Amino acid sequence: MPRGTDFPTIAAMDFDIRPADWESFRAVMGDKGGCGGCWCMLWRLPKKQMDAQMGEDNRLAMKALFESGQISGLIAFVEDNPVGWIHLDDRSAFTRLASSRVLKPVDDKPVWSVACFLIDKRHRRKGLSARLLLGACDLARERGAQILEGYPIDTPKTRYPPVYAWTGFAGAFRRAGFSEVARRSPTRPIMRRVL
Repeated sequence: MPRGTDFPTIAAMDFDIRPADWESFRAVMGDKGGCGGCWCMLWRLPKKQMDAQMGEDNRLAMKALFESGQISGLIAFVEDNPVGWIHLDDRSAFTRLASSRVLKPVDDKPVWSVACFLIDKRHRRKGLSARLLLGACDLARERGAQILEGYPIDTPKTRYPPVYAWTGFAGAFRRAGFSEVARRSPTRPIMRRVL
C-alpha cells in the first residue's frame, strides 16, 4: 500500500489547531529543540551559520523571532496539550531554499512555503499533518499569500525515520489539496495549493 493511504480521514481525529506562541512551540520541540537542536531554524540560516549555532543559539534565535511577531506557525493541541507544529512563511524568509538545487524556485510567482513539521510520536499516523496543512492554508491566505508550497518526502516505504521526515509526506499534502508542480529528485516533489 503506498504511503499516505492508510491514515484516518482528516476529520476523524479531534485536534484543536491554534496560532503558535513561544510556550506551545517550546513544548512541542522538547528539551532537544526538535531534530538535534535545530529549533526549526534550518531553512532560515545559511548552512555554516546553522551548524555553528545548533542548540541554545538556535533556541534564542527562534525565541527572538517569536517575540518580534515574525513567526507564522500553528500548533495542534489534544486536550490543551501541544502535540504538533507546522512552520510556514513567505518563501523569502527561508533563505536556504534559494541555494537548494532540488528545491530552487519553480517559477517567479510569489509563494509561501511550509518549512517543517514536528509531531509528537504518540500522535503520528493519525492525519495530523494534513490537518495542520489545512490550517496553514487558512493562515497563509489571511496573511496575503496566494500560493502555499511544500517540499515533502515521497517514498514507497511504509515506515520512514521521523528524523528525516520533518518536511512532511506527500500523502498528507495530497489529502490537504496540494498538487505536484515539480520534481528534481525521485523522492522530493515540490507541491502547491492555490489559495
